[in-house]
Parts: sequence; C-alpha cells; structure tokens
Amino acid sequence: MMGRKALDYEELNENVKKVQYAVRGELYLRASELQKEGKRIIFTNVGNPHALGQKPLTFPRQVVALCQAPFLLDDPNVGLIFPADAIARAKHYLSLAPGGLGAYSDSRGIPGVRQEVAEFIQRRDGYPSDPELIYLTDGASKGVMQMLNAIIRNERDGILVPVPQYPLYSAAISLFGGSLVPYYLEEEANWGLDLVSTRQSVAEARSKGITVRAMVIINPGNPTGQCLSEANIRELLNFCYQENLVLLADEVYQQNVYQDERPFISARKVMFDMGPPVSREVQLISFHTVSKGYWGECGQRGGYFEMTNIPPKTVDEIYKVASIALSPNVPGQIFMGLMVNPPKPGDISYLKYSAESKSILESLRRRAQIMTDGFNSCRNVVCNFTEGAMYSFPQIRLPQRAMDVAKSAGKAPDVYYCLKLLEATGISTVPGSGFGQKEGNGGSRSEA
Repeated sequence: MMGRKALDYEELNENVKKVQYAVRGELYLRASELQKEGKRIIFTNVGNPHALGQKPLTFPRQVVALCQAPFLLDDPNVGLIFPADAIARAKHYLSLAPGGLGAYSDSRGIPGVRQEVAEFIQRRDGYPSDPELIYLTDGASKGVMQMLNAIIRNERDGILVPVPQYPLYSAAISLFGGSLVPYYLEEEANWGLDLVSTRQSVAEARSKGITVRAMVIINPGNPTGQCLSEANIRELLNFCYQENLVLLADEVYQQNVYQDERPFISARKVMFDMGPPVSREVQLISFHTVSKGYWGECGQRGGYFEMTNIPPKTVDEIYKVASIALSPNVPGQIFMGLMVNPPKPGDISYLKYSAESKSILESLRRRAQIMTDGFNSCRNVVCNFTEGAMYSFPQIRLPQRAMDVAKSAGKAPDVYYCLKLLEATGISTVPGSGFGQKEGNGGSRSEA
C-alpha cells in the first residue's frame, strides 16, 4: 500500500498551512460563489480601483499600447491616433528594452526605468537616489515578500507590524516561518502611534526569546487610513535607531491623501533631514506601486523597492535571489516609468493627463468624506475620517443577541455580520479580525 504523497494536505509545508489572508478569505470565496449564481457583487475587500469603475489614465495606456504593438509605429497614420509625445515615449522605452516587451529584462528591472525612479525620488525628497539600489518588482507585494524572506531566519525572528495591519504582512511572515510582533494603533487618537506601548511589545517579544529584527510602517495607513506626520516619522526612525531595527516603509498610498494638514512625506526624506547618526545607520527599505493612487493599475503589477544604508554584500545576495525569477514583468516596468516620469507642462498630453489625475483624486477625496459621514450617521457605528489610502475602517457595535447567534453558527461576530451583509446587499467586505485587533475590542469591524 502506497504511503502519503508530498502534496497530500497532511504532508504540506506547515508554514503554508498557517497562512491566513483575509482579503481573499472566506468572505471573498462566498462572494465569488454568489457571483457565479448571478448575484451582483461589489468587491470592496481589496483596493482594486478599475474593478470599481475608475477609468485608466489615457497617456500611459497609449504609450504601453504602442510598446506592445510596435508595428503601429511604422504605420504612416499613427500620428492621427496617438499624440506625438506618446509616440516619442514609446520609442524611448523600446530603445531601453531592445527585445521589446516580450523579452526578459535585467532581474532588477530595466536600467533606464530604474534611473527614472531614482530621479523621481530625488525630486520628491531632495536627496540623490542610486538606481543600482532600486529594484523593480511585480507590484509592491513581491518586493515586501522578497525583503521579509531575506530578514527572517527562523521562528525566533520577529517583525513589528502595525495592528490593524494589511494581511500581506501576517501571511508573508507566517509563510517564511517568522513571528509577527504587533504594535497597536490607537483608534481614539485617530489610529495614532503610541511608542510606549510599542516598546512594551518589543520587550514582551524579547522576554519570549524573539529577536525583533524589523519594523513595518504603512503610510498612509491600510486599513486605517491615517497619515503620519513628520514628527511621527521622526519618532519611528529614532526608535528603529535605538532598537537596531530595519524599517520597512510601505508607502504605496502616497498619492492618496484627502486632507491638507498632513501631506505625505517619505520616511527616506525625514531620515536624511535628521542627519547622522540616524541617516547613516538606519537600514530602510521603501516600497511603491502603480496599483494605487490615481493610477490604480493593479493588474499591471508594477512596483519597486529602494534600499538605503544596506551593505553591498547584502545587496548582492538580494540581486541573486531576484535573479531566480529572471525578470519582473516588462509592461509593469513601463507603467512604473510612466508613473514616476509623467507628461510635463508644455507636453501635448499634459493638460489631459493633469485633468484626469485631478478628477480621480477629487472624486476619492469626496468619497472619503461621504463614507465617513455615512458610517457615523448610522446607529452603533463609529468611523474615523479616512485621511488617506483607499479604505474606511468603521467599528460596528453589535448587540449581544447578534453575537450569540454568530457564536451558535460557529462564526466570529464580525465574520457573521459581513456574511449577512454580503447575502443581503452583495457588498463584499473584510471582517476586522482579518486585520488583527486589540484583545477585548468587542463588537464587529469591517473594511469598506
């Protein structure tokens, strides 16, 4: 009689079985079933702007269309369909990728696009950036996973993650066999950071034999929508310096800011503004993507990470691991180049590009206010204002009877509520427990 096979469930890598990913979990699977049955589903479980009606920006689609079908550039009528600056940019990118979009690029990404990213970072922060320390990736998530894989050595290595947190971090930490060390955001302080409790989290982890090696910040916040002030970021950098932690700065929502009091400022800029020793000692990895902001090109899978204060031998090892995948997808790299180097004043496409971008951001800003006001007008629902990112994170206070019914059904109260909401309205959300919450935080929560 044959024994168990390697891909029988019981024989799988235990780390794979530990992974939980709430944004594509039970609620999403049930929503997909209902959709197959013909029910109209509104998927708000993940930031996927084009799926919810956001229109793509015209200029980048024109450029990538020409890059994907370069024979169009030889058509004598191409100038009747595409503006001259789109044609010029397509030729530019094709010159950077001699094999076209169907050929592998350097494992770090096309050098010319990485140079465009470096120039963007320098314009944004006021400090030079080295394209050799910028890696293009298939969305920011792949970069996050690549860096966590490099940092986590075993189950005794801990990563500080803000709670509530985007489940990418808990899932990836489980997959790579590490330990998630939560630091809790304070809802009553508009999801602010309390470094006293964060130090307590580190001390508690160390008392259990865990070596805390890195800290994640998400700015603007996902799912909580807060924007960090310059003072907040300075505190975080000092904390990482004092505790000898790598700082992983998830800044993918930097275009999504809906208030004027706290504009986005990168961790990298604050670090260099602080000067030595912080600017020379803190190891920083910054992430960005074409999936969010007014681009919303989630399906294109374009992203990058930039390494600051990382030793050359470590950079070589990260390059080696990136080489296993041969190449990030090339169309996504072109989208990234276009995002960091868009049409400029005076270009033929500038006015249209500017109008489209402004319209999308203004719409997002209006909807952030509408969502907050709507939730707070409901009985037993409270919600902080969504300062940035793409999500509202309301707290829903369920009556005891509802919680008892959920328990009898074998469901957590927030999961049960979200399932009932899905069945009744077709709105697919994520239960708050999928992001982590403070112990004793009763009731229910969903991301919308």
